[in-house]
Amino acid sequence: MNQKPCNFVRNMFSEYYRENYFSETPSKIEKREFGFVLFEGFMLRHKSFDDFEALRSFLRSSVPMDAYYSCAYYENPTAEMDQKGWLGADLIFDVDADHIPTSCDKVHDEWICGDCGFVGKGITPEKCPVCNGERFSVITWPCEICLESAKAETIKLLGMLMDDFGFSDKEIKVFFSGHRGYHVQIESEAILSLDATARKEIVDYVTGLGFNAEPHQTTQRILHGWSKRAYMGILEFICKAEEDDLRKIGIRSNVAKAIIQNKSVLLKDWQLEAWRKIKGLGQETIKRIMEHVCNMQSAKIDTVVTTDIHRLIRLPGTLHGKTGLKKTWLPVSNIESFDPFNKAVAFEKGTVSIFISDAPEFRLGDETFGPYKNQKITLPTAAALLLICKGKAEVME
Repeated sequence: MNQKPCNFVRNMFSEYYRENYFSETPSKIEKREFGFVLFEGFMLRHKSFDDFEALRSFLRSSVPMDAYYSCAYYENPTAEMDQKGWLGADLIFDVDADHIPTSCDKVHDEWICGDCGFVGKGITPEKCPVCNGERFSVITWPCEICLESAKAETIKLLGMLMDDFGFSDKEIKVFFSGHRGYHVQIESEAILSLDATARKEIVDYVTGLGFNAEPHQTTQRILHGWSKRAYMGILEFICKAEEDDLRKIGIRSNVAKAIIQNKSVLLKDWQLEAWRKIKGLGQETIKRIMEHVCNMQSAKIDTVVTTDIHRLIRLPGTLHGKTGLKKTWLPVSNIESFDPFNKAVAFEKGTVSIFISDAPEFRLGDETFGPYKNQKITLPTAAALLLICKGKAEVME
């Protein structure tokens, strides 16, 4: 971000922290480490605050691009890592569209080779097709398809945490991250002292890693945990499946046709004996279906975040430096109806004249904008700020 857009964004962030920053006080605030990415281009870490007013005063005076706090609690939050005195940590999950395959990334995500400047769309390659360079800058976009996919994964995760692990909605906090996903944070004595290895076990469970996708595990006699999830998932998949859906997961055309033709029988009695009576439907085919279903039933999370017992996560209520949207709390019961492009908008007044180099169609609030290509336009402040933060636009004189 060059100096002029950077100054504009900093001024807008400053206005927000002076006039509109309201948030719940982080629990045990005095025992957490805080970190800030500043507009000056460096990160400030190992900060601590005794109360929320001290934190708010810092945000108003320093105006960071991004603000974070630790999932961990420490005896001495301002000390170096090996001297902090770890006391425990919240359990954190990061569900980000970057970890979920979607068709729309080919439309709005782009990468730029750091060696030759070649620009491409979609998934970043290992090497530049022009110069074989391996350094890239990546620009992703928070579109509705991406965020709906992240929401769906978050809903699956919440189901596991409450149904399988027994956490209550009072122990679970859900936030829109301000960019392309959701954060789930659990504050509970039950998980406070878990080390990285124990948290890895939780990661393996929610991602389905190590689940033995053997057909005998999904009979109606075993209906709990992953066995229940696989059983119900298979019924749902077969109920909705067309021949193309079956072929896409590697099932031969003649077997796919047999499954569709005998769908009512298979749905009525999901038992090995019943399925094996259908010609061509052998053990390998059943296992392939189950592996696909288990992948669909698993929650796609950033596994590194959950296992890191010192992780810094974005501070609730603060602005995201890549979008100008705020990290927003939402009740667990309201996640399905939550609209991040409405609830996370921090600036609802004013307009800004900008020059847009290139931007896809997007929505904020009730308005849809773009696509744009090399044009001058006056937009509502929140829309202009999003484009500027994404490096897609500059402020006009």
